[in-house]
Amino acid sequence: MELTTEQADRAAGVLLGTAAGDALGAGYEFTHPGPEVVIEMKGGGSFGWAPGEWTDDTAMAIGVARAAAAVGNVHEEAGLDAVAAEFIAWWDSKPADVGFQTSQVLQWRSKSGREMQVHAHELGGLKAGNGSLMRTAPVALAYLDDEPHCAKAAAVVSSLTHYDMQAMQACKIWTLAIRHAVLYGTYDGLRQALSIVDAGFWGPLLDKAECGTPADFPKNGWVVHALQTAWWAITHADTLPAALELAVRAGGDTDTTAAIAGGLLGARWGASAIPREWRDTLHGYPGYREADLLELTTRIVHR
Repeated sequence: MELTTEQADRAAGVLLGTAAGDALGAGYEFTHPGPEVVIEMKGGGSFGWAPGEWTDDTAMAIGVARAAAAVGNVHEEAGLDAVAAEFIAWWDSKPADVGFQTSQVLQWRSKSGREMQVHAHELGGLKAGNGSLMRTAPVALAYLDDEPHCAKAAAVVSSLTHYDMQAMQACKIWTLAIRHAVLYGTYDGLRQALSIVDAGFWGPLLDKAECGTPADFPKNGWVVHALQTAWWAITHADTLPAALELAVRAGGDTDTTAAIAGGLLGARWGASAIPREWRDTLHGYPGYREADLLELTTRIVHR
């Protein structure tokens, strides 16, 4: 798809914004930074990340992006198989951090997307973690010219590890919002996406995010509270860096909520809005840096 200069900048911001939020939040995971704490890309955290190093959130998003760039439509069997293969390759790299729900699926090393979906569907217990929402951003890049299939792709890619209605609907909402932001430079796509999900459930939750505080949605390991935390941060700041700082200050699963917010923020404000000092230090699986994320974005958009 041919993009204007402004749209291309916003498309470039999707993966970069995800990675920037992820790396910024990595050093504060499972904490609640007080107002006296300076939020910076310092690394550390639960897994001893290097400054600027992204975590499983961006690593899995890159897997989705690589599949979309190589095969194309990830809502179809071949594309979904490619995503599954990317996830297994990442799993086999023995990453430092893998979400519990994701690990329960990937340990089977499924040979196809369908096999992976079956294992995800058969999981017991609570299955609406935030682990598919954190990686959904690149799906939007693959469907800038195809809104209906964008929503379908978001759901089926979620279902590889998070075969749960709340998780799949959250991915639909957020992915369509990212797509709209790249194309039009606004957040209007978020509310518009309610027309294809349970608006009676999600509408009041978005309202609460806009008028509440993180104390109203503290369990942000749950996909619903994760989405609310990200939307709260976005709607309570005027710039991309400020919104990512708020996502981190909300506490809890800080790398994930900031990664989720970062994908939409980057789509709205563009790569040019991400501080150069952040972009220069970003790195992570599979040995990528900023230039690799930009090249991958170009491959997806122009496929």
